[in-house]
Amino acid sequence: MIVERIWTGNSLRNYNYLVACPDSGEALAIDPLDAEKCLHTARVRGWQITQVLNTHEHHDHTGGNAAVVAATGAKVVAHHKAAGKISGVDRGVGAGDVIKLGRYIELQCLDTPGHTMCHICLFANTDEPALFSGDTLFNAGAGNVHNGGCVNALFDTFEQQLAPLPGSTRLFPGHDYLENNLRFTLDRENDNQAAGQRLEQAKGHDPARAPVTTLAQEREHNTFMRLDSPSLIAILRKSFPDLPEHPDRRTVFTKLRELRNHW
Repeated sequence: MIVERIWTGNSLRNYNYLVACPDSGEALAIDPLDAEKCLHTARVRGWQITQVLNTHEHHDHTGGNAAVVAATGAKVVAHHKAAGKISGVDRGVGAGDVIKLGRYIELQCLDTPGHTMCHICLFANTDEPALFSGDTLFNAGAGNVHNGGCVNALFDTFEQQLAPLPGSTRLFPGHDYLENNLRFTLDRENDNQAAGQRLEQAKGHDPARAPVTTLAQEREHNTFMRLDSPSLIAILRKSFPDLPEHPDRRTVFTKLRELRNHW
């Protein structure tokens, strides 16, 4: 399985992805907002885009669908409840469904509500596992719930869908917010050495060349995956004095998301 990460360079800081089978040359385009760059990359690599996968219904993830489909005849795949929100969906998928690509590549669909209630992530359970997380999980951060989402559902997704995944899983998110997310982590957990080191590396970074992190690394520097950290909880109680001394993980996650909304 080959993964081509495409940096759009737009104001929303989107990443698009092509996942390709090296044997057949078939490719899956994930959230191909910048259709021109996706199509150009496929041509240069000698790939044929046969499927388009939208992680969710927001326009900055679906806006390139029509152009890609017109150029390639690709089939559009999305959450089975998103058909009324994304035009031209050919296949609706849910938890456990598999997207097959080429001769042997299989990507498992995870039903991951939270950012929206029709959000899916894709997990490749290979020797080098990979997670295409859309706007659910970012490098050092978590998605917002402003436009049709639910923070409790997002917490459940983190706890039930993402937490069990192997630490070696490579993370491919829908946007680059790395530097700001790391600053938020350090504001909430100022003794987090992993986040501090990562921030020094990330300052002024080129998102097109940013290293791919693993879930093991995210669990070290992503505050939304460190809900039991004593220093995090201590600082959080300064913002929320009524917070219990030992709050439950859902409460910590919810309060963090509330603070991040205004960061």
